[in-house]
Formats: sequence, C-alpha cells, structure tokens
Amino acid sequence: MKVSSVEALHLRLPTVQEIHDGKQDVLLVKVSTDTSIVGYGEVVSCSAVAKAVIEAPRSAPRRHGLAAALLGADPLDPAGCWSIMYEATRWYGRHGVVLHAMSGVDQALWDIVGKVAGRPVSAVWGQRRQRVRVYASMLFPDTPREAAMMTAGCLESGFTAVKFGYGSFGRDREHDHALLDAIVKVVDSSTAIMVDAGRVWSTKEGVDRARELFERYPITWLEEPLHEENLDGYEEMAAAVDGRIAAGETETTLSAFDALLACGVKVLQPDVGRAGGLDVCRAVSRRAARAGAWCVPHCFGTGVNLAASLQWMASADEAPFIEFPLTPSDLRNKLVANPPRREGEWVIVPDDPGLGIVVDADMIGRYRQ
Repeated sequence: MKVSSVEALHLRLPTVQEIHDGKQDVLLVKVSTDTSIVGYGEVVSCSAVAKAVIEAPRSAPRRHGLAAALLGADPLDPAGCWSIMYEATRWYGRHGVVLHAMSGVDQALWDIVGKVAGRPVSAVWGQRRQRVRVYASMLFPDTPREAAMMTAGCLESGFTAVKFGYGSFGRDREHDHALLDAIVKVVDSSTAIMVDAGRVWSTKEGVDRARELFERYPITWLEEPLHEENLDGYEEMAAAVDGRIAAGETETTLSAFDALLACGVKVLQPDVGRAGGLDVCRAVSRRAARAGAWCVPHCFGTGVNLAASLQWMASADEAPFIEFPLTPSDLRNKLVANPPRREGEWVIVPDDPGLGIVVDADMIGRYRQ
C-alpha cells in the first residue's frame, strides 16, 4: 500500500466573523492510497497558509510540500511518514504552521491504519476506556443573564462540566465577577467550572486576578491567563495560587510542553490539529501523568478534531476530560455525518474502524474554497 495523494480541503463559511471560533474556516486533509482506502484529519491553524505547506511542489532539499514528500510512502507507518515530512520541511519548518499541517496529515494516516486493521485507532494503541467525561465549551456571552441561561441549558442536557472563555471576559473585573456569579448560581457542587481567560493579562494583573478567582469561585482550572510565551509569568502564577493553571493549546513540540510542566502548569492542552501529531499528544499525556498533571485535549474544532482527540483519550494513561464545543457553525455540526455520540456527561468511543467517522461529501462540496 502506498500514498497516492494528499489533498488540502479548505472549507469556509460564507461569513467569517473575527471571533475566537476556528470552526468558521477549516482545513481538512484527505490522504488517499493506491488501494482506495482514504483517511481524514483536521489542521488547526491559518487554513490558507497550512494549505500552501501541503500543496507546495518539490524544491531544493528540505523545502518540499508535504503532499509531494509523501507520494509513494507507506501510510501504515505514520511514524515513518512523520519523519519524511519533518525532513522534507526542515529548511522552513520544525515549528509553527508546518507542524500544524503535519498534524492533520498524521491524523489521516492513523485513520487509514485503523481502517486497514478493522479497529478503532485507540484499539490499535491499546484502548483503556470506552467513554470519556466531557465538558461543554463555549465563548463568554455579553451579559450575566445569557451566561446563566447557557449554563442551565448545558446542565439540562446532561453536562456536569462547563467552560467559558474569551468573548467579553478579562477586560473588566466587575463584569467578569458578574458573569461568574451568574454561572455559579445555576450549578451545584458537583459541577466542574473552567475559565479560559484568553491570554489577556500581564503577569502582575494575572497573578492578582488568578488568586482572586480561585478564592472566590470553585474553578477547576484557569486556562491561559497569560501570553503563551510568558513562561516566567506562568511560573510565578503557579507558585502564587493553589488552583490548577492550564496552558499549551498553541504548542507544537515536546520541549515546549516540558517547559510548561517545569513552570508548574498542572493542565496541559495539546491540540491534535496543531501539536505535531497523535504520537506527540500521546507522549504529552505520558509526561503529564508522570509529573502529576492532567493532559486534556484542546478540541474546539469540527467532528474530525473531536474524533481524533477521543481516540487519543481512549488510550491515554489518564483522561479526566475532553472538550466538547458548542457553537452553531455548520462545519462543527454537520461536517461529520456520525460525530462521536454524547450520553449525558460522557462521550462514547465508537467501535468503527480508524477515527470512527464519515465525512459528509456534500458539506465539503458546499463550503470548499
């Protein structure tokens, strides 16, 4: 079996708002083989730039596009394909968008591996669990009333954990407290509440705000309160507060995740569409477990990203949560014809081979650029 083509499918809603919701503009990767078996993955990046990384032609050594580099490679050897892609892009890659693009290709290759084996990818790795606890993931609304209504709706549908982030949060202390007061009034003591601050604070303000938030509210973790490169600030914050600090959704190397653990970050959040591939994410899980930290996927994409993240969590050492985004985007809700099924506070690991999903060709035709 050989790779016969690697396609970058850029899908985009007719209107894309400048809000923190990447499901308006999505890059799928389709890897085809000479035996007609295909696999899909999702890239979480700037879609147009990552598409160019995949489609670039052969050039001088180490300056190739991913599709050209992988033509004829063995799709049943994702690690070998990863090495081919890494070597083929070393002149301009090794970090950033190149690893984002490689992540989508890697997912598609593992999808093929599972389909050839006739088993879910997690079973190929060694499945540890049949379900994973989910948390509802939403953008902060403008008003406390909306926050309360959104939280109540999540609880009524069976969620026992909710996370709000970005939106109107982070710029005004009193407004932030009003939002969280409204959320806390709706939940009970068994509900987990997570807050994503959206990297808005300086170190001093972040430490003060984090200390205050953990003292005032029953927050399970405070996510990305500081700029992702402010490692000194994360170390200072982790030492100053008792609660868990979460970070890592933008990282692409194991060394970057090791640095976050060294700073005292207690929740690592690799994204399977950015972090370099599923093997990288699985390695982060193992390192987090050894350090007494949690590893929870950042998963604010389509059903493809969710399915890949779920296969990873089904085989991980520990799987405290998986993110379950709730937004009205067609690309989130309809791109996968059979998205992972949620039952109350759990998302169920499918028995279907590969990533366990069927991508809707009509949706690709409707939104492909």
